[in-house]
Amino acid sequence: MPPIEYIPRTRELYKAHKPYRWVVNHDVPWTPFAKPIERCRVALVSSAGIFRKDQEPFHTKDDISIREIPINTRTNDLRVSHFGYRTQDAGDDPNCVFPIDRMKDLEKEGFIGKLVNPAYSFMGGIYSVRKVRECLAAKLVSLLTSVGADLMYIVPA
Repeated sequence: MPPIEYIPRTRELYKAHKPYRWVVNHDVPWTPFAKPIERCRVALVSSAGIFRKDQEPFHTKDDISIREIPINTRTNDLRVSHFGYRTQDAGDDPNCVFPIDRMKDLEKEGFIGKLVNPAYSFMGGIYSVRKVRECLAAKLVSLLTSVGADLMYIVPA
């Protein structure tokens, strides 16, 4: 199966709206690691719309909520709700977009210091850049700071 052409797909999804203005970030802040990765507290974050079966699914338009997923959650207790990509593979194996089991392996192997508990998921494909910057990103930064994460591994969907 060929890769999904993201821009044409987005234009199709939003054809009833005014044309999307793509965000170009020119000033990406770079912060070098303060300590070796094998001593870092690493948070798993995904925009794949993953949630636990006992949590509310994501909505399909401009949902800026975040799901906290305890790292001891079994992958067969995870679900996916996202409008922007074909979710069948993620439904079959959430690790393809929310690699919780692989992150546990990296922790066990000593490649990372500690996997932060909980992991976080949100639904990407949010049309409002303002909502992402002012609400979603601010909340995510607050959550990551509160759990003492040194860095995050973000997996886009």
